[in-house]
Amino acid sequence: MDRPAIRKRRGASALAVTALLAAGAVALPAPAAQAAGSVVKVTGSQGNWQLTVDGAPYQVKGLTWGPAPTDAARYLPDVKSMGANTVRTWGTDASSKPLFDAAAANGIKVIAGFWLQPGGGPGSGGCTNYLTDTQYKNDMLAEFPKWVDTYKDNPGVLMWNVGNESVLGLQNCYSGDALEQQRNAYTTFVNEIAKKIHAVDPNHPVTSTDAWTGAWPYYKRNAPDLDLYAVNSYGDVCNIKQTWESGGYTKPYIVTEGGPAGEWEVPNDANGVPDEPADTAKAAGYTNAWGCVTGHRGVALGATLFHYGTEYDFGGVWFNLLPAGQKRLSYYAVKKAYGADTSRDNTPPVISSMSVDGASSVPSGKELTVHAAVTDPNGDPISYELLYGSKYVDNSSQLASVPFTAQGNGTFKLTAPEPLGVWKVYVKATDGNGNVGIETKSFRVVPPPVGGTNLAQGRPATASSYQPDSTGGCPCPAANAVDGSLSTRWASDWSDPQWIQVDLGQTKAFRHVQLAWEAAYAKNYTLQTSDNGQNWTTLRTVTDGNGGIDDYDVTGNARYVRINATARGTGYGYSLYEFGVYS
Repeated sequence: MDRPAIRKRRGASALAVTALLAAGAVALPAPAAQAAGSVVKVTGSQGNWQLTVDGAPYQVKGLTWGPAPTDAARYLPDVKSMGANTVRTWGTDASSKPLFDAAAANGIKVIAGFWLQPGGGPGSGGCTNYLTDTQYKNDMLAEFPKWVDTYKDNPGVLMWNVGNESVLGLQNCYSGDALEQQRNAYTTFVNEIAKKIHAVDPNHPVTSTDAWTGAWPYYKRNAPDLDLYAVNSYGDVCNIKQTWESGGYTKPYIVTEGGPAGEWEVPNDANGVPDEPADTAKAAGYTNAWGCVTGHRGVALGATLFHYGTEYDFGGVWFNLLPAGQKRLSYYAVKKAYGADTSRDNTPPVISSMSVDGASSVPSGKELTVHAAVTDPNGDPISYELLYGSKYVDNSSQLASVPFTAQGNGTFKLTAPEPLGVWKVYVKATDGNGNVGIETKSFRVVPPPVGGTNLAQGRPATASSYQPDSTGGCPCPAANAVDGSLSTRWASDWSDPQWIQVDLGQTKAFRHVQLAWEAAYAKNYTLQTSDNGQNWTTLRTVTDGNGGIDDYDVTGNARYVRINATARGTGYGYSLYEFGVYS
């Protein structure tokens, strides 16, 4: 979204002609008119470049921008107090003006982005064919220069950034030779845009961001009109220098996103999900990233570290410097890296360790115990909030605050969620001074143990339908619901009604039924029994199913047991991990 750093005002000259009417007089040009915007240049020579603003050296000390442009006047004074001089955005349009204006007012400059498909992040989806889609390319060639012309004289502008992660993102649309052709066509098109922007605005550089330095050979080959390169790099940021040196590149670069290792880079924990770094490790990640950027002197012209955002969700906790407006250890690490004074700052609580009892097997709906060792460097009293995240259960990024009982000594008692799968629990420690420490660990929710023998396990099962294709972990036949594994499931068609039944082999007595639902559960259903698989008797009617684990103490004596589902709880079909019938 946005980012600024500032100095004076200058711009392209305008020529005026004055006619002198005296005899023998000649027409002389008037002095060049001065525009409001700065003149930003990439200057120097191979391995000894620098960015200049109105002739003065300018190192990008930036942050990626998260708040709405209308909130820029509220947040940019804080950005400046961190020692930052720049913010980076991903899109530029009519809504951007408050950001440019507030940036200029606060001595900040903006690396103004333009979305291109497929890209990364919101608003950039879609699979454009850069070889044949003339309409899309013509639209962008008209759209981007229009906004450049609108804002080029705003003192908040630092440079223009065309696209975000599209060279890498094209792999989600194409493969093989077609992918190679599209990557060449895309970077050629970026060069066309760069030439258009330069024609409209010769006073600000143009770059293009991608998610890996593997995009740079394409830019080197096809985009000579870019003034510099740009890359988003987290855990790999310290390898950029070697990549640049070995690649024989002849342009400097900036890092347009950077910070601690991302979800896609860290190893998995014992529950098989990415092991999120601790707050202390994240803070060190920002310090390390900036050290590697500044260590590539004369080539790396700075960075916009990720992310000055306030969202308090899965991604916000991983990367935001101030989720919900509260400052983290990472906030102060960036502030120190950028040279601002932190000696008098009140800093966040530090969570030095966190654990979950029995994290690999937590019974659904039962007690969960969390331990956290928390101290506050300023001796401030600490308040706590605990939250659950279901990212690895249903792909939701939202976090939900949950009731808990503090036992003292950093021990907390909670009730585990009911839906099965790997959850995350977050401990949020606040100090009353606008600071927060956050740690998170995963835990696996499993069905509560049931005594007796599961008569259904391994027995023949049939269903009204099942999903045969390979998407979503399928094929998902009825047999998956009686195989004793929580990693397989039965999944029906997306319609009502549906049924699944198990053949116990002969008439057997049972006393309990346990159903372990995946996210696609039954809202209305009946438990039924039969001696012949034709005539059914209802044992239990359910009209308020909510997924997770359904445990029923029901007595029966039958060969066949069936779930007859008549109303789905979601827009999908019915999905059942396990169908247990216990003696």
